[in-house]
Amino acid sequence: MSNKVAIVSLSDEKYFDLLFELISSIKSFKQSKDVSICILDAGMNKYQLDKLTPYVLEIKKAEWDIEVPNYKVRGREWLKSQVSRAFLPKYFKGFDKYIWIDSDAWINDWDAIELLIKGCNQDKLAITQTIAPGYRDVGRVNWIFKSLASVKTQNYKHAISSGFNQEIARKIAFAPHLNVGVFSLSSSSPGWNLWQEILKKSLSKGRVFGSEGLAINIAVYCNKLETEFLPPRCNWILSHLLPKYDESNNCFVEPFLPNQKIGIMHLAAGYKVGEKDIRDHKDVLVELNTIEGKKIKKSLRFQIDKV
Repeated sequence: MSNKVAIVSLSDEKYFDLLFELISSIKSFKQSKDVSICILDAGMNKYQLDKLTPYVLEIKKAEWDIEVPNYKVRGREWLKSQVSRAFLPKYFKGFDKYIWIDSDAWINDWDAIELLIKGCNQDKLAITQTIAPGYRDVGRVNWIFKSLASVKTQNYKHAISSGFNQEIARKIAFAPHLNVGVFSLSSSSPGWNLWQEILKKSLSKGRVFGSEGLAINIAVYCNKLETEFLPPRCNWILSHLLPKYDESNNCFVEPFLPNQKIGIMHLAAGYKVGEKDIRDHKDVLVELNTIEGKKIKKSLRFQIDKV
């Protein structure tokens, strides 16, 4: 591979098992020899850090790259992920391209990594929009009276609470949300500085959680950051739409034709069976349809014993 590529993620003590599954899923592909794995530590213990060391190139302690008041943090060191991912070239130097993958995601098909590598050419941001065939809800409104409605979309509410003006808030209100749990950006992209500037403003008034996502949405939809919009399979949000399972090829696929193989399975927001969240309970099985028309129960977590 001509470019030096780093896949970066972050974890605290609680998310360690998910992070290790992500790393194991990366290592399960022979193509992983061409990329480096770098990890930001937001509160892992010594045992966990020692366990990670043989599998990754570098581990760095995540910092508050933008000052955040203590009352907004209240000891939640994992919130550094909402800031530090906008500063990856500072932490891990010498790479041409950075791919960020949240620790609660895992690789189902290496094609997604290839698209992320290619997508950030010409200094573009490569990212997916949180919308796909079969999505039933792309933005909430509260209908007050006849045609009068109150906007309740994630981007709009967060923009207003973070002190951005109505023009910006309305512009991103119904734009398909960009989930920053998976993205790629080259080291030379002006997108880093733009993202950091908007993030600093967001953090000055708004909540920490989700601030980096709000900032990237504003950078793309309002500041016209050059973007390569990747297909949903590059960041498949399981809580929004369950996949199907292809029994003949033993893989998760998109639920609608042509049932393409999902690249990155993302457990963002979790998925519950009864009272059990699959992020906390690896043994939880979820009922899925197969492309052959059957119903089966499968774990949506990466199975390390496959490696």
